[in-house]
Amino acid sequence: MRKKLTLSENLLIGSLLFGLFFGAGNLIFPLELGQRSGANISLVTIGFLLSAVSLPILAVVATAASDSESLFDLSKVAGRKFAYFFTTLLYLTIGPGFAIPRTATTTYEVVFEGNESFYNSFGLLIFSLVFFALVLYFSIKKAKLIDTIGKFMTPLFLILLSFLLVLTIFRPMGPVGISSPDLKYSKNPIPVGIVDGYNTLDAPAGLAFAIIIISNIKEFGVTDKKSMALETLKSGIVCLFAMSLIYAGLSYMGGASANILDQYENGAVILSNISEHYLGNLGHILLSIIVFVACLKTAIGLVSACSEMFEEMFKNRLSYKSYCIIFSFVSLLIANLGLKQIIALSLPVLMFIYPISIVLIGLSIISIFIGKRKFVYQVSLGITALFAFLDFLKASPDFISKSSYVAKVIDISSEILPGYDIGFAWILPSLLALGIALIIDKKRALN
Repeated sequence: MRKKLTLSENLLIGSLLFGLFFGAGNLIFPLELGQRSGANISLVTIGFLLSAVSLPILAVVATAASDSESLFDLSKVAGRKFAYFFTTLLYLTIGPGFAIPRTATTTYEVVFEGNESFYNSFGLLIFSLVFFALVLYFSIKKAKLIDTIGKFMTPLFLILLSFLLVLTIFRPMGPVGISSPDLKYSKNPIPVGIVDGYNTLDAPAGLAFAIIIISNIKEFGVTDKKSMALETLKSGIVCLFAMSLIYAGLSYMGGASANILDQYENGAVILSNISEHYLGNLGHILLSIIVFVACLKTAIGLVSACSEMFEEMFKNRLSYKSYCIIFSFVSLLIANLGLKQIIALSLPVLMFIYPISIVLIGLSIISIFIGKRKFVYQVSLGITALFAFLDFLKASPDFISKSSYVAKVIDISSEILPGYDIGFAWILPSLLALGIALIIDKKRALN
């Protein structure tokens, strides 16, 4: 039995991890925060990297460290009901709820932004119908054609992106970081950047897709739990370096783009304009093709992964094909809300699911030393979910957050809970719950 991977194997696993996490949809958020954060761009970017890069890597390491076979297996320590609830919620979030529709709307924004005849709700409907028809076809067939294309398109995409980054540095669009930040980024830039990183959905995705990395490491002959965790971490550092470099570059590009755009735009529009600014129509066409294939590949992978997980969890209910049809249709409907609306609606859910994911990651790492303690998991996750729900209410649309009862709850919470105003109401209660649960569990074990 092997205890460690070679350097080349770590690099290979790291590149696989990078490929799983970084899709075309991940482009839009660092570009947006770069454009809007002004003089606070460095601090906001640091916060973004903490949640958009570090947490996903820790999610994979935590799964490996806890010797879990899947997200369901990882979370069932707290009970099967919690495992069903959290696994279902997480997969719906990284699937048809937000991430899959976002692949279609991001592609549409990049391809058709500026095309007055097709850049409208009807154009989005037609495009999304074609997009999800292709997604459904390839998902059901489990065809390899799109994966084969993707192997060529991903390197092309990174080459084009690197070229744009180099041009941004040596042929700048204008000064970066000298303007006043948008109101959102004027106070607490690092915590706000952390919350912005939630939008990538990569920490929950890390919990869901860790099994792919773990199975690949096992194929190299590493099966010991602690060795698995260490090798996953070493491979994760490769991914962390690559993603951090690209995200920081995108943030810088976004900051520079403020000089060529009259108003704040979503990241897809920013990228489209930067490409056209430097490379003209040819650059825009090339970018459109690459983003289309990259997003299509991501959507197919997510529909397949969600369908397989639901078929496995809810045995003898629906077939894999039925889930593919359902998830593709739901994604089509949500995609037609538009990219801005999808991002706005996803925030409350992310404010709820991210704290639970973070605490689950932490508990899984702690389990290396104390074992999987059911009582500790239940208390910690239960208290986290309760206070994360307060953050959910605060981030909800006005018809919820400004209703009389909810507004009163929000006002009281903001007065008594440290960090509530920036989305961190859960941190102190979660730490206290963990400490108390550990003490009680230890006393139980001694009796």
